[in-house]
Amino acid sequence: MVIQSNMAPEAIVDVWGDTADIFKKYNVPITKQSLETLVESELLPLLLQELNFVVGSSTATCIEGG
Repeated sequence: MVIQSNMAPEAIVDVWGDTADIFKKYNVPITKQSLETLVESELLPLLLQELNFVVGSSTATCIEGG
């Protein structure tokens, strides 16, 4: 995954503008706070999955260690 829980919505939207609609869907403000501080723990995996789907990333596109 490219987008992770320690990233801020503001930074994510700056790089991947298409993600703004997903943040609106989940009522997540576009701020500098990390996703893990803004989103309830049970919703966070779903949000991350949807964000990464939109940007075309999955666990298959990443390699361990970098």
